[in-house]
Amino acid sequence: MKQEKSMLSDTSLPLTDQQNSKESVKGSGEFILISTPIGNLSDFSLRAKQTLEEADILLCEDTRVTAKLLTAYGISIRMESVHEHNEVQRTTQIISMLQQGKAIALVSDAGTPLLSDPGYRLTKAIIEANIPLTAIPGANAALTALTLSGLPPHPYMFVGFPPPKSQARQNGFTTLKAAERAGLKATLIWHEAPHRLVDMLKDLALIFGNDRSAAVARELTKKFEEVQRNTLQGLIEHFTNTPPRGEITVLLGPPPDQDEITEDDLDQQLQTALQTLSVKDAASLVATAIHLPKKIVYQRALELSKNK
Repeated sequence: MKQEKSMLSDTSLPLTDQQNSKESVKGSGEFILISTPIGNLSDFSLRAKQTLEEADILLCEDTRVTAKLLTAYGISIRMESVHEHNEVQRTTQIISMLQQGKAIALVSDAGTPLLSDPGYRLTKAIIEANIPLTAIPGANAALTALTLSGLPPHPYMFVGFPPPKSQARQNGFTTLKAAERAGLKATLIWHEAPHRLVDMLKDLALIFGNDRSAAVARELTKKFEEVQRNTLQGLIEHFTNTPPRGEITVLLGPPPDQDEITEDDLDQQLQTALQTLSVKDAASLVATAIHLPKKIVYQRALELSKNK
């Protein structure tokens, strides 16, 4: 804590000093990544507001979304749209403006820029061009959900959004399960759309097991904030009966200390996979997930399929 306080005292500028530094910032050109609220508009820092008041240009995903935040705080600034479809094309122009001495800020629609939003390729190009770069921290849905989940806070891995298609999701989850077999022991975090949540939870249960501890955080910082903590099976049942709405973060707890695969575990995973996959595909998926030889798993899958 003492170290944190000393860092703040070294890097924070009084309001008068920040205002006096306005010309020097503009004179050298600077790119600033600014975090915005994930729901509650009050979660916007004084430093972020002051920086936007002094910057020349604000890059944002959707100008209509960002305009609401600017209006709430009485900020007037030139906005330009940068999104996944034009980020590459805009990069050269933005770097040119920075080299001319412009102070340019970037925000996502909500939360910390780059994590699940456009901006990484632009930021990487700015770093390679040796242009001054800084970030103003703030709201972050993944970390907020982690602190509320009751799951181990470290280590953790933020994975972003899973693929929208079930087979691609299962493949991604299988890779993570294999990493766990190799020693990974972390809380895993994703964002997900409400209409895909139950299907995602079912795919997680298929790969990681029904009894794995998990949590789903919904509408964080908003009026109807909710955090459901349960096993994957319990969460599937809850959200099947109560369809979710709003912004969603899914967290999967680390594997238990004793994660030995029993014959019953193998049969359960194979039977679940065989409901939607061929014997060959089910065996391949489960073998990768539980880190067993494909030949052995395939033989057991054949036996189970004959007994159906």
